[in-house]
Amino acid sequence: METTQTFDRLVRAEFAPRSTYLNTASNGLLPARTVAALHEAAVLRAEGRPLTPLHEDVEACRAAYARLAGVPVTRVATGASVAAHTGVIAASLPAGAEVLTAEDDFTSVLNPFHVRGDLKVRAVPLERIAESVRPGTALVAVSAPQSADGRVADLPALREAAREHGARTYVDFSQSAGWLPMAADAFDFSASVSFKWLLGPHGAAFLVVPEDFGGLTPVLAGWVAGEAPWDSCYGPVQELARSARRFDLTPALFTFAGLRRSLELIEELGVAAVHAHDVALADRFRAGLADLGHTPVPAPGSAIVSVPGLGGRQGELSRAGIEVSDRAGNLRAAFHLYNTPDDVDRLLAALAG
Repeated sequence: METTQTFDRLVRAEFAPRSTYLNTASNGLLPARTVAALHEAAVLRAEGRPLTPLHEDVEACRAAYARLAGVPVTRVATGASVAAHTGVIAASLPAGAEVLTAEDDFTSVLNPFHVRGDLKVRAVPLERIAESVRPGTALVAVSAPQSADGRVADLPALREAAREHGARTYVDFSQSAGWLPMAADAFDFSASVSFKWLLGPHGAAFLVVPEDFGGLTPVLAGWVAGEAPWDSCYGPVQELARSARRFDLTPALFTFAGLRRSLELIEELGVAAVHAHDVALADRFRAGLADLGHTPVPAPGSAIVSVPGLGGRQGELSRAGIEVSDRAGNLRAAFHLYNTPDDVDRLLAALAG
């Protein structure tokens, strides 16, 4: 009971949405502490004070993400987007390498492999991705939960199949980091944006690489990728960072200033508690849909629920103050820590009307 009360108290102190917001799979809401930090960062810059605290925020975010991902901080690089991180991985593959992907996965996980033009990119249904790994597969790239419909990949089966055939693995945790335990240490590469379930502003993403960097070339490296960044501002970088920081991109400092507070909140609440809360709401919605005669895309254990044929109602729901998404004709609802059973019931009542 005490744990539940603490969870509820923290959430009430941080969020006051003016709508029934069920769209975290698109953008998470910003906690009050994050909004305050963004304001403080802007004032710091406006007053011309040293930006040292903002650079410290970047390192605090790196460390917090490492804890959430379950990896040493030396394996975590910071950047701006999953697409950029995917691009680094794609650029490091030899010509003719086979990349196995899930059909209709999110573009940022796929497109950098396609634009190479000299890779063999093979797409299979998500449910068959583990069994489709074969000798000669160089890399398997997949989103943990699928963006469009919330289906969760069988990552343990995928990991074992990849090990059996000597393939590397790349997992995008953007739709799960913050509510589903990541266990990123089980995979070669992984990435996530920060503006969804991690509740941060736009403009930050993380990349996890192996301790030996997995053969990646830091093709996007600038001065921040140097072992001594402030001594690497002019001319070629003389020594790349000895950690994953060699894959860093110049940080959006305001974003990391806010994100630091968002990650602190996630850690205070605990991913296990957030997971239990989010999935319980999703299951409540699934049960209510069954009562209304609707069948969602099967995605047991997911905080994302996608309902075929109802995407066209997104506009009317938004006008009624209920925010969801229309994805590929499906109505997509995504439940997070600031949602309540009343939010679920309000959506169900609107769909019944």
